Amino acid sequence: MTTPSQDELFDFSVDTGNLYREESITDLKAASIRRLIPILPDGSDDDSRSQIFIGHTQLMSPEGPLPIQARLQAESLQEAYAAFPDAMRQALDEVIRQVEQLRRQQQAQGGEQSRIIVPGR
Repeated sequence: MTTPSQDELFDFSVDTGNLYREESITDLKAASIRRLIPILPDGSDDDSRSQIFIGHTQLMSPEGPLPIQARLQAESLQEAYAAFPDAMRQALDEVIRQVEQLRRQQQAQGGEQSRIIVPGR
């Protein structure tokens, strides 16, 4: 059995049919919005595809900074500004749900381990 070469494992070619120029917009407080503008291989705007907006923020937790990110359903920057708060709340709710699920799983595993009776304890 032969092992694959590096060229077979990794494809570093550029997908020239899916290029975007990235802009970053921030209010220097909580909001950071990435605007991905579709472009053609020559760098000119590709008006046949829609822009993509992604919101980012960071919350401080006892364990350190917690990054929150979500795609914003928007066609313009103004719509992205308006969509940002609700998208961040929904993303935070999802993070909290995932953390609670992990906590329950850990407790269940710990509960199984705690059923073991160890002599002398």
